[in-house]
Amino acid sequence: MKPSGVGIAITGSGSAAPAEIVDNQKLTQVVDTSDEWISTRTGIRQRRLATNQDSLTALASVAAQKAIAMAGITPSDLDLIILATSTADDLFGTACKIQAELGAHRAVAFDLTAACSGFVFGLVTAAQYIRTGVYQNVLLIGADILSRWVDWSDRGTCVLFGDGAGAVVLQANESDRLLGFELRSDGTQNNCLNLAYQAQPKELVDGVAIGHGTYQPITMNGKEVYRFAVQKVPEVIEKALFRAEITVDQIDWLVLHQANQRILDAVAQRMKIPNDKVISNLALYGNTSAASIPIAIDEAVQEGKIKHGDIIAASGFGAGLSWGAAIFKWGRNEEC
Repeated sequence: MKPSGVGIAITGSGSAAPAEIVDNQKLTQVVDTSDEWISTRTGIRQRRLATNQDSLTALASVAAQKAIAMAGITPSDLDLIILATSTADDLFGTACKIQAELGAHRAVAFDLTAACSGFVFGLVTAAQYIRTGVYQNVLLIGADILSRWVDWSDRGTCVLFGDGAGAVVLQANESDRLLGFELRSDGTQNNCLNLAYQAQPKELVDGVAIGHGTYQPITMNGKEVYRFAVQKVPEVIEKALFRAEITVDQIDWLVLHQANQRILDAVAQRMKIPNDKVISNLALYGNTSAASIPIAIDEAVQEGKIKHGDIIAASGFGAGLSWGAAIFKWGRNEEC
């Protein structure tokens, strides 16, 4: 239970993407594919890719600075930074590097890894710190550079992914704007989507062999992931709506993890949500993992689609397998 009168509001957003744009036609130079093959199966037409000089820290920091500015606070006001990522610059974590980059000297910082569900899991995690009265201002970043871990000879996966970062600021608020949520995991389906470590035995001393190796490229069973998403995402959104005590027709915007346009269409159709309420920027960015939802939200805010008081249903889903949904009102007050 949260203390009386302590809720959360999402008061700022920001996003960033690498400058390098690679459209489907350019990918035909890399793998046997075509623009028609990619766009008809996924809805993706281009993606942003980080160069060898780009870093997750830099992308995330730019997105964070924009979100902080929109929220009307300074980095020194932040109490906590959560970085949702699966592709940290440093395996020990990148959130602390972002803290230093921002000059957020008061903020505790840590990474959270939940793949494409990371932003929703991070949103719920951040809210608990505020609801308990521990922290007042939290920066949540979703950022990934999956191009580092793609097998560029596998046309079934390499065409899907892009790089980017999105961020939001959550602040303590008298009324609670996080209306409801539901989080789920199913490790029995873990093998459907992996970025796995593969060890090679290395004899250290006589009779003792340790495992040396590295992470292998992304592998995915596309059919199973599609089946999982189309079935589980509507269910988890409905659970979150039930907890929020609102109905699906009260949703102003549906913001799903931007994995595949066919998934977005199927979920909206199953839930009887009109297409004009579904936010999609998949065609321009591809699947940016934990960054996809906050990038989509920020662009919709900048375009004037999402307004203060709008009810957003956001759902992330992916490796783990993990999935979740959060229902929240945008901004601090209805009259803003």
